Amino acid sequence: MRYTKLLKLGIAGLFIAAIFVVLSQRVESGGGGSLLVIAAMIGGYMALNIGANDVANNVGPAVGAGALTILGAILIAGVFEAGGALIAGGDVVSTIKKGIIDPALIPDANVFIWLMMAALLAAAIWLNVATYVGAPVSTTHSIVGGVLGAGIAAAGWDIANWDTMGKIAASWVISPLLGGLIAAGFLYLIKRFIVFKSDKIAAAEKLVPIFVALMMWAFSVYLILKGLKHIWKTDIYTAGAVGLAIAILVYILVKIMVSKSSGKLKNDRESVGELFVIPLIISAAMLSFAHGANDVANAIGPLAAINDAFISSQVSTKAEIPIWIMLIGALGISIGLALFGPKLIRTVGTEITELDKIRAFCVALAASITVIIASQLGLPVSSTHIAVGGVFGVGFLREYLESNHDRLIAEIRDHYVDEPPEKVEAFLLRFEGADISEQGAILAEMKSERGLKKADQKRLRKAYKKELVKRSMAIKIAAAWVITVPAAGGLAALLYFTIRGMMLPA
Repeated sequence: MRYTKLLKLGIAGLFIAAIFVVLSQRVESGGGGSLLVIAAMIGGYMALNIGANDVANNVGPAVGAGALTILGAILIAGVFEAGGALIAGGDVVSTIKKGIIDPALIPDANVFIWLMMAALLAAAIWLNVATYVGAPVSTTHSIVGGVLGAGIAAAGWDIANWDTMGKIAASWVISPLLGGLIAAGFLYLIKRFIVFKSDKIAAAEKLVPIFVALMMWAFSVYLILKGLKHIWKTDIYTAGAVGLAIAILVYILVKIMVSKSSGKLKNDRESVGELFVIPLIISAAMLSFAHGANDVANAIGPLAAINDAFISSQVSTKAEIPIWIMLIGALGISIGLALFGPKLIRTVGTEITELDKIRAFCVALAASITVIIASQLGLPVSSTHIAVGGVFGVGFLREYLESNHDRLIAEIRDHYVDEPPEKVEAFLLRFEGADISEQGAILAEMKSERGLKKADQKRLRKAYKKELVKRSMAIKIAAAWVITVPAAGGLAALLYFTIRGMMLPA
């Protein structure tokens, strides 16, 4: 184990060393050129940490559900992350992420370079710490915190756009809440209209194609609006129409596939879950592509800004992205995922709550729909917070449903405590095999004969309360989210003063 860790660190070190060797041949030696080389190495370090921490949200649910192995997830995510970054990452990037500071207050190009170096390094270090402790955090919030802290250190409190920061702080609540509610909502619908039906296969034949088509519509719109925005900028209506055409085609194909396979499936939850395997794999690929196209900017945006300031000797609001910078981001994310990603993939996929294929499908669907809704409402949300919030959402719904089921079974047994065991088992068999609507009628009939006292019902609710979501993980992740911006900001300010002190003439 120790040698494996050393090997991983060695490969990561070789990647950063390769950046140093290649760029040293491309730029002129001296103060400015050396700073650019160092900045590129920091950008590579940031990309490694994005791959190690953030990509887990795209593939973790599929791995936790058993739809993908760790190796399969790494291969799919690595290819599609790099593809998204290189194909759709864009050729121009905003130098100030989210407009959180006013670049007009930093007229000196050298000060701007030091600021962005400090921000990038602080964000990378914070991501490294978060990955080490097993907390999935937002890379966007990390770099936002870094730029804010270094910006304040360079030009004072007035440089910050506090309205924007207020919206970002609000996203700490909005993102996981939206993701959790939408994921739990879809899980309830699938349970209510498929899993809780006596003839699950017949229900699945009707509804699984609709759910999968909805997923493809959501992912198509998400990919067009977010993943392809640098090569095809369009509005929500056009994206929605294209997504609808794709969804209709997918519905027809899935309808045919489900009809053909239904005869081979058992009438149980596991067989229904198998119908979601391919959609889960597709969702992991599409989420990874969109993530690569969007979040590569967290690694290369500051680096592109530094490169632009180095070349033009001025501060610009937009900067071109040379291919060598894009390659650093794409390769770094893929290498970081392969070397250090499994830890966070397991955290998201298995350590918060148990995920099966249906729950994982709901998390993936919630991730795309939440981003679409939030972007149209102008709400700043984090894909990391949405995905993890979705996992918590399906976990808490599962807690409630299973606790409620166990309590109902206990009520039935208490009701028939004086009856022969065979009568009790016959009633339970009838109850378990009935549709959810029929179960309500059965319980009403039972309680009309002789209901339980309120004290007994309270006792049973207490006795059958379950905890299927790890509270310790919820606390750890929430704490990491809350302190991401201030932690990255404080570290960036400290690093800025350090770099400034080293670069100023004695």
